[in-house]
Amino acid sequence: MEEDLSKKKCIPCEGNIPAFDYKEIHKYLNKVDGWEVKEDNNKSFYLIKDFKFKNFQDSQKFVNQVGSIAESENHHPDIFFGWGYAKIKIFTHAINGLAESDFILASKIDKIIND
Repeated sequence: MEEDLSKKKCIPCEGNIPAFDYKEIHKYLNKVDGWEVKEDNNKSFYLIKDFKFKNFQDSQKFVNQVGSIAESENHHPDIFFGWGYAKIKIFTHAINGLAESDFILASKIDKIIND
């Protein structure tokens, strides 16, 4: 049975763990819906996903819900949004890469759309 990451809690990272390697990232990527893994100029991996909406108000409502989840999980993504779209970028700042909590947060964000 596939593990439901949205039921887990993000664990604060103080930089005392290694970032996931490519193999570990892909194991977790199968547990979230439609997120892409990209690499920045520093060779650090992050998750990113585009969301589409009918109008500005729907985009704003979504990012407000994402903000509430981020606060309750104490894990804060980068959020970009405007009329009819939102883009969410997730990574663990303390390790400049990805950890399980990033995938947990992605899964919780997906629940906003899928519920």
